[in-house]
Formats: sequence, structure tokens, C-alpha cells
Amino acid sequence: MKQAKRLEIINCSGTDYEIGRQYGEAARENIVKSIDALMGRVNSFHKAGKEEILANTRKYLPEVERFDPDLTEMMKGQAEGAGVTFDEVLALRCWFELRWYYPQLTTLCTSFAVTGKATRYGKTIVGQNFDVSPGIALDMVKVERDDGTKQLSLVFWGGGELTLNSAGVGIVLNVVPTPADEQRVVVPCCCVMPRVMRQKRIGDALTLLCTHGRSMLNYTIGSAGGEIFCLETKPEDFSVIQPVNDVLVHANHYLTERFKVGNSRAPGIIGSSYVRQQRLERLIDRYHGDITAERMMELMSDHNNHPHSICVHPNEEKPPEARSTTMSSVIMVPEDGFMYATCGPPCQHEYGEYRL
Repeated sequence: MKQAKRLEIINCSGTDYEIGRQYGEAARENIVKSIDALMGRVNSFHKAGKEEILANTRKYLPEVERFDPDLTEMMKGQAEGAGVTFDEVLALRCWFELRWYYPQLTTLCTSFAVTGKATRYGKTIVGQNFDVSPGIALDMVKVERDDGTKQLSLVFWGGGELTLNSAGVGIVLNVVPTPADEQRVVVPCCCVMPRVMRQKRIGDALTLLCTHGRSMLNYTIGSAGGEIFCLETKPEDFSVIQPVNDVLVHANHYLTERFKVGNSRAPGIIGSSYVRQQRLERLIDRYHGDITAERMMELMSDHNNHPHSICVHPNEEKPPEARSTTMSSVIMVPEDGFMYATCGPPCQHEYGEYRL
């Protein structure tokens, strides 16, 4: 029998600073846990001290302040609410970028978006399995801003989020193997997404991703209006991928031809990525025209190529610090304002329903 565990919703409202402070107070334990996990993980691989890590983190602050002053205010409130420093909160937002300095920090995921003729009711469905080191902290946060816009986010390690907003837009992500020597000091991935998801039109959200979402992520984004896109990024380039038969699937390798050289730089993850990509495409094709959120819950539990399957489990042949698992499976239906999420691998945990 699957475990039925729900995340308690953290409700935040008001100014950006107030929203950050409310989240910091409510999630203090998870935020401190995430900071300790980040520092400990970097140290275990690279013997890098906390001051060195935070010094590298601060290199990104000018880019963040220019791009999104509202986020800067929110992080100040989060730091105060959680009783930690601003630099520590910023470090959580730079978790992906710290791979530039500390390459062993990796996150592997499988994402999808389906819409139109692929689904039973013609609605857009967006989701992913979020595969990271066991024990990563998760929070479910609902935000209502002063302008009336709302967001529902699964927040991971206190600094990144998978978000559904009241404009009917949902977004998920995958790491892709951007060569370390191509990295630049840009707006960190997890500092791009908050402003992107404050937009009221998917076109405006996509524009911000194209102009500023430049690092080592693929973003999968979809709207209640039926638009779905993947956006593969590098520090100085991007590529928008259009759906085929109203379907998009992405794992952890580049699909854009001019970016594929990066795939050869990460042989340890690419084999699994190719398998997960093809497997989920075939499963979706099997039910094309009859896809529902419930059907996707079933498909995201698939164990082909276990343990490096769509539903990931720790590989006992690897050292503990190198193991990965599906910490949450997330499925969004933007038209309905619903997010479904698990608190662990979907083969073992039921999806909780969360309403925007």
C-alpha cells in the first residue's frame, strides 16, 4: 500500500519582504536543514569551507539585484524569518550554479507536457519527477501578492520552486550537461523563475526565459491556453523546442543539435537520460488521446531500467553521497489550478492534491 503523506501548505501574502519573512518563519527548520545539506555536500566532495562557498555565491548578487529587486527583498525577509544570513539564502538560490565550482552537485529529472489532442479532455498537463539526493527538504507554498496574483509552488531545498500560477501557467525543469568551461556569472536559474512566474501571459514568461534563463537548465512550460514549450539553455544561447503531436518529453541531455557536444561531457548520466526520455515518450504514445493527470501518475511510476528509471531509486552500488531518488513527482493542470505532488517516489507514495 502506498503511503499517504501531505505537505502542509504555507500561506504567504503581502509585500515581497513580508512573503519572504512568512515563508522563512514557517519553513525555518527546512531552510536550516537545506543550508547544512548544501555546505556538507560540497565539503564532502571538495573540502570547500562555508566561507569559500558563500564568497562564490556573492558573485551572483549584482546580477540578481539588477534582474529582480523584488526577489532580493523576498530573500531578505526569508533570511530574517528563518534566522539565517542573506548570503545563506542566496546560496540556496545558487544551488545549480555552484556546480560550476563544485561539479559533483547534480540533479536528474524527467519532465513532460501534453495538451490538445494528446489528452482526454484537451487540457494541458505539465509535470516531472524531481530526482535528487535523498533527504532534500520540500515545502508547499501558496502566495497571494498585493496585485491579486497567486502562485502555488513546490519549493525544494528552500531556494528553488516548481510553480503553477493564477494566469494558468505551470513550469518544471531539468538539468542539462552544459560544459563547466562555458559557464558565466549570470542570473541563477532559481532567481529567474520567480519573476518568470509572476507574468500574466505565457508569452511574457517565455520571453524572460529566453533573455535571462541562461545557464544549465531545460525549462518545460505550459499554459491553460494549450501552449507548451521546452526551452534548453546555455550561458550564451537558448533553443525553444516545439511539441510533436501535442507532446513534449525531456530528460537530462540536450536535444538541440548545436548543443549536443555538452552530452559527451557527462557520460555518467546520459545513458539513463536517453532511456528515460524514450521510455516516457513510448508510454505517452501508447495512451495518446486519452492522457489524464491520473494516467500520468501511473506512467511516472515506471521502473524500466531500475533503479535509474523514470521513478528513480537509490543505486546501492554507489556511495551514499552519489545516490539519487525521486523526492517528489509533480503534475499540474493549469486550467483547473490543481497541482498533484508526492512526498517520495510515486511508486510508494500517493499524490496529494493542492489547489491554487
